[in-house]
Amino acid sequence: METRYKPDGYNAVSPYLLVKDVRTMLDFLSHAFGATELRRQPDAEGAIRHAEVRIGDSVLMMGSRPGADLVSSVHVYVEDVDKVYARALDHGATSLSEPRDQPYGDRSAGVQDTQGNYWWIGTRLND
Repeated sequence: METRYKPDGYNAVSPYLLVKDVRTMLDFLSHAFGATELRRQPDAEGAIRHAEVRIGDSVLMMGSRPGADLVSSVHVYVEDVDKVYARALDHGATSLSEPRDQPYGDRSAGVQDTQGNYWWIGTRLND
C-alpha cells in the first residue's frame, strides 16, 4: 500500500494566511473568489482558529492571530479578473490596482482586504 504524504486534492505547497478574524476572511473569500470551505476548527469559545478553503484547484489555509499586525500577499488566477475585482470591492476591499492588460500576457488587478492582506488577481490572456 502506498503511503500518501499529502491529502487528495491538496498541492505540496499551500498559502497560510495569519488573520485577525477567520470568520470575516472566510466570508470575504466566499464572496470575492467563490471559495468553498473545506475545514473549520473552532476553539472552546467558538472562535475559528484554523480554516481551509478551495479556490479553483488550490487550497488556502488560515489561522487566527487576533493581535498580529501581519500582511500577506497572495496571487490568484481567475476566469474573469474584472468580475472578481468588482466582487472584492463590493465586499469591502480597497483597490491597489485596477484591472489592466499587462505586457506579460495577463490581465491583472490588486485589492487589499479589510484585514490588510494583498490579493493580486490575474487572468491569462495569451501565452
